[in-house]
Amino acid sequence: MDKKIRMVLMLDFYGQLLTERQDEILQMYYNHDLSLGEIAQNLGITRQGVYDNIKRSEKVLYNMEEKLGLVSRFMEQKLKITKALELVGEIEEEIKDCDLEVAYNKVKTVKNILIEVADH
Repeated sequence: MDKKIRMVLMLDFYGQLLTERQDEILQMYYNHDLSLGEIAQNLGITRQGVYDNIKRSEKVLYNMEEKLGLVSRFMEQKLKITKALELVGEIEEEIKDCDLEVAYNKVKTVKNILIEVADH
């Protein structure tokens, strides 16, 4: 997964656990795509201060993810749901074409995927 996407997800999941300043700087950097210089100017601090804050904050987020794994679980569930939706689309076609045995097997697969997602 792209680092920026992963950081945005971690910020969504764990941002409330950062200090207000850390969250503010990461929001500007990752969600508003501001440069270090722009952030520094907005906050009245140095570019180095912004850089250091970002690196410390990223480390906090990575540690949270390592311990809790919420982003990883979210991404796994998203992949499973995407697979289930693809199968549902295929089932629609099978039913339309009256190949009920193939449709039945795909329904069982979708059911198992959804049970697995629901159990987590």
